[in-house]
Amino acid sequence: MTTYDAVVVGGSGAVGSLIAQLLASDGSTVLTVDRVAPQHSETGVHHVVGDVLAPDPELEAILGAAPIVVLAVPESIALQTVSLPLKPTTLLVETLSVKSGFAQAVPEETGPVLGINPMFAPSLGMEGRPVAAVTHRPGPEVDRFLRRIETWGARVVELDADAHDRLAAATQALTHAAVLAFGSALSDLGVDPSLVDAVAPPPARTLLALVARVSGGEPEVYWDVQAGNPYAAAARSALANGLRELDAVVTTGTEADFTEVMHSAGASVPNGDIYRALCSDLFGTVRGSTT
Repeated sequence: MTTYDAVVVGGSGAVGSLIAQLLASDGSTVLTVDRVAPQHSETGVHHVVGDVLAPDPELEAILGAAPIVVLAVPESIALQTVSLPLKPTTLLVETLSVKSGFAQAVPEETGPVLGINPMFAPSLGMEGRPVAAVTHRPGPEVDRFLRRIETWGARVVELDADAHDRLAAATQALTHAAVLAFGSALSDLGVDPSLVDAVAPPPARTLLALVARVSGGEPEVYWDVQAGNPYAAAARSALANGLRELDAVVTTGTEADFTEVMHSAGASVPNGDIYRALCSDLFGTVRGSTT
């Protein structure tokens, strides 16, 4: 039986593929396991077609011998793998977008378990990007893996499971909901899309780009963010309330009331000067019609 430094379950997906490549770039021997073969082969990464929920004897032995097992799979599968027969020192790493359910499912007697959530699309790479990290079960293996993520160029932000889910609802569920709602509202207005494209100023063009990116992504990923996070419903409700309040101010309020809404919205942004400069940089790249 061949042994590996790390096994990535769900290695044919975007997150699993990224982590497998990064592990291999460190010189680790890496095996990815998936029910479908990867579209592209990466240097130093081996692959086997298999089902972690029904492993054959060879795959079971490989998992049992690996120092690191990464779960780049949906929650429904990850929750069934918490009792895999791993070595007591094997580091189990999950990559779920929601952490609280997995945190409750991890047995007390298990070895080191870490949850990570790359807060960006895997295609962007880790350099300079935030990675949320939740330590489900501590150990030196967890600390070493977190330091490894930092060597890949990412910024590790350590949280507990509940804080992670609250922040993910505020920064992912709320954002995606706002973007998709903007796209739906634009469609409902019935304006000519080609004319929208022709006249859209930088803020609208930026939102159009976000709609195109989010709507062109994997529905399963965005569904997990909205349906799986226990705080996502509150985020969507807050968005709806914000729109109702804005509409009420414009309909029955005064310019002074509207100014207060603007100030209140701005108060939610830390380091406003930095973000205004970032917006200026972004708008500098948003020019003209795409046609």
